[in-house]
Amino acid sequence: MTEGFIDPDRAAWDVFKSLPRDRPIHMLNLIRLRETAAYPEGHPDHGKPISGRDAYREYGRAIALHLARLGGRQVWAGDPQVMVTGPHDEAWDLAFIVEYPGSQAFIDMVRDPDYRANVVPHRSAAVADSRLLRLAPLNPDDKLGH
Repeated sequence: MTEGFIDPDRAAWDVFKSLPRDRPIHMLNLIRLRETAAYPEGHPDHGKPISGRDAYREYGRAIALHLARLGGRQVWAGDPQVMVTGPHDEAWDLAFIVEYPGSQAFIDMVRDPDYRANVVPHRSAAVADSRLLRLAPLNPDDKLGH
């Protein structure tokens, strides 16, 4: 397997920022966890036998405060079971959707110095691979099949 995706690349981030910022967005997260968290040297948890799942739980606790402050919330979470359509080697440990009042809230969060210093290290230590997909919620009248 190739090296995982942890952070957005510059081109994708530029497209993200170019889209409307004043409408609610949903962010679909697919997460594959490391067996053992990989905290960098200098972090208080470096070298400790912490599972990727436990490190991600700490990320979840830490990000909750930022989401609440920005008006964001987790709107759906599920336990991936089997890849029915798609590459079988893309098995995921976690899947969830977070709603933000607009993409500016997401941008503000990822630029926040406290978020970067105290939240991101848990995610980076926990995640082996991920997918993050920005979604524009459909209006109720725009459901599939209508």
